[in-house]
This record gives sequence, structure tokens and C-alpha cells, in this order.
Amino acid sequence: MKDSVGADGPHEDAKEIKQMRHHNGRMRALVATLVAGALAVAAGGCGESDGNGSASPTTGGGAAGDPATAWYLTGAPNEEITKKSLEDWNAAHPDQQIIGEVYANDPYKEKIRTAVGAGNPPTLIFNWGAAGVVAEYVAEDKVIDLTGRVDQALSRTLDSINKAGQLDGKQYGVPIYGTQPVILYYNKALFEQAGVEAPFETWDDLLASIPKFKAIGVAPIALAGQSKWPDLMWLEYLADRVGGPEAFNAVAAGEADAWSNPDMLTALQMIQDLVAADGFQESFGSTTTDSNADVALVHTGEAAMLLQGSWCYGTFKNDAPDFVSSGNLGTMVFPTVSGGKGDPNNIAGNPANYFSVAKDATADQQQAVIDYLNSEAYTDEIVDALIAGGAVPPAKDIEDKLAAADDADFLIQAYDLVKNAPNFQMSWDQVLSSVQAQELLNQLDAIFLGSITPQQFADNMNAVIGQ
Repeated sequence: MKDSVGADGPHEDAKEIKQMRHHNGRMRALVATLVAGALAVAAGGCGESDGNGSASPTTGGGAAGDPATAWYLTGAPNEEITKKSLEDWNAAHPDQQIIGEVYANDPYKEKIRTAVGAGNPPTLIFNWGAAGVVAEYVAEDKVIDLTGRVDQALSRTLDSINKAGQLDGKQYGVPIYGTQPVILYYNKALFEQAGVEAPFETWDDLLASIPKFKAIGVAPIALAGQSKWPDLMWLEYLADRVGGPEAFNAVAAGEADAWSNPDMLTALQMIQDLVAADGFQESFGSTTTDSNADVALVHTGEAAMLLQGSWCYGTFKNDAPDFVSSGNLGTMVFPTVSGGKGDPNNIAGNPANYFSVAKDATADQQQAVIDYLNSEAYTDEIVDALIAGGAVPPAKDIEDKLAAADDADFLIQAYDLVKNAPNFQMSWDQVLSSVQAQELLNQLDAIFLGSITPQQFADNMNAVIGQ
């Protein structure tokens, strides 16, 4: 997931987006395949130096005296906060330089796996927690045990968030940025125009709203389907609301045929029912989130809703400040499913983002970034900048800061969602191995495109359990 996954980049013109014609399933699948290949090729050259404007190394290894490196993602407010933090650190520590490179979400995931596998990673490896991909790095001895070395940084963060950076009691990640529950954003003006009440209490309420939005000529829901991982948020919530956390926990535990759970099949069918009801914009299969096109559909009035992470609030503020300041942006939790087993207070998303430290870096590079994290993670300045950007830092004792913020209503809602959730499900593509995660995104894309059935999805996913 995005994760944090909000991203800056060239915006697609909203009118042009609306005019795009709905591709049939075969054509969209072909386009997705071609674009994925293009991204993989382009990933080798998409980084940008952010530290001092000069060309920067792309790896964390190298000879003694080489600066440490950090890769991180585009997107407001995190990108500018990290850029300034690194610039300030470098100005004050000429002997412990850290050169940053920034990447869009999708190219980063491909590039970092390649770099780590080749033994040429950045010193600081951006990730979404210690499960899944990071667990593979640990098994391959690609990241170092930080236990006892980053206590100063961890002392400023909620214990539950720190634990998401641990494996077997050892600390492999230091939290950065805001905590990231996935929520349902909506355009209040469109809801009023269509005569739809918010928040939804049930899934049936959401389905009943679709023809009302279509009647006023707007898409009910925006979806960046070409990016694939936004599709996952729908399955994460529906599987939880129908079957509770147990439905996916069995998959994560590697139980045979876990994807064939009837609750999982029901959730998959509900997705296909939503697509068949024209719940998403016509061009959803060719819309990307790295360009913020899904966010743009909502604030330009082309779509009524968007299911995305809390990081997108910062994107709304950055891209459409008047839309946010006018009070036209609404948020709500994912609705319940009648007869479902899941607690309506369960949430999906990411506890935070994390920095891990590469084993292939030199001792001096490792020490430089450890000193940086202990000094800079969730300082008052960083916390204030995150809150000002619409993010919710998982830092201790910040209730007063949240209450005094311009975005207090949203920030407190998001903070309470995290604090009170009986279950906070980390993004599935970050929990599973890279093989399973990639297959999951491909198979779920096929579900949204209608090219496979829920049972075919289950059969295909069962085949990669344990890989």
C-alpha cells in the first residue's frame, strides 16, 4: 500500500480524465502490463537529489568517507519535511553527510527491491514496517538490528507503533511520518447535490448512493486502478467487515487454502458487484495515484468519494487548499456489512512509515543515520510540521497540539481511530512476501477488471501461499 504513499507529480486535467472512455477488460489488462513494464525500466532513473542540489550517490555502500544516503517518497507534507530535515542535519554535521533521493511510490518499490538484492541499497531504507518485505531483508541479512541503538528516537513514539518495526523482539525500523489509517473521503457539495446523507452506516447505504451520483453526472467513487495497490484497500475492509481479522490472519499465517475462506470469496464478489454497478469512474483502470489523479477527481467535483490513506489529506491541502479550508472535504469510516463478523471500529492502513538501516552500508554510514534518527525523529519541529501538513504523528502526548491545529477535526478523528481500533490491519502487500504481494495485486486487478471470478482468484492465490 501507500501506504504513505501520497505522491506529487504532474496532474492529469480533470476534464480530460472525465472524457477518457472506459476500456474493456482485455485492453485495460494489456495497458496495465505495458505500464508496469515501463515503470520497471524507468525506475532506474527516477530519483532526484534533494540534499544540496548536487548530484548524489544512489547507494548506501561504497568506500570509506562516502556520504550516507536516504531514499524516501514524494508527497505532501512528508517530502518537504524530510528534505528540510536532511538539509539542516547536513549543515550542522559536515562529517556525517546524508544525501537524500526522492521517488514516486510505485517506482520506488521496484527499485528498492533491486538495490537491496544487488547489495547496493541506500543507507536508510524507507518501508512500511517489519513484516513482509522487511522480514525478507532480515532473513537475507540485509538490514541491521537496531535494538538499543535508537532508544532516543523510540522514546518519543507510541509503543504500539514502535512494535510494528520489530521482528522477534528486535528493532529493525524506526517510525517516521504520520500514522496512516485508510478512510473514506467525500465531496460534501456533491453529496448535498445528490441528496445523499453521510456518513454511511452500512454497505447497502453506499450501494444505494451510486445511482444518485450517476443521476447528477459524477462518478460515485474515484479509484486509481492502474496503480493496483489502491484496489487492495477495498478488499482489506470488506474482508474484515464480512469475516473479521481472522479471514486474512489465516492467509498471513500461511494456512493451506486460506484464500478459499467463504468470507473472503464474499468480499471479492462484493467488489465485482460494486464495479458492475458502475461505482467507479469510467477510466479507473488507467488512473494513477502517483499523479494524484484520484484526489483531483474528488476536489474538482468529478467524483464523490475516494477510499485512501490519511496521507491523502495532506495532498488535498497541498493541491486544493480552498477546497479543504471551505469545509467541503468530508471524511468517514468504512461502513459495516449487515451480518458481518468484523468490528466496525477495525481499521486498515499502516501504523506509520519506517526507516531501516542497510547492512551493506559502511560502519560510518550506519552510525551517521543512527545519530540522525536519534536526533531528528519526531522532534517538536518535525511533529509541528507534520500536523501543519495534515498528518497525525504517532508521537506521545500530542493531544493538545492536535486540538490547537487548523485541521483539528480531521487530526483528532484520525488519531482516535488509531488509538481506539480493536484491530489495525497493516496493508496486506506489506505483510506478505514480495512474491505473494505482487501476485495479490495482479489477481486483484483482474477481479476489478472482471477477467477472473472470486474462486479463480482464490485458487491462484492459494497456489503461492508459503512462497
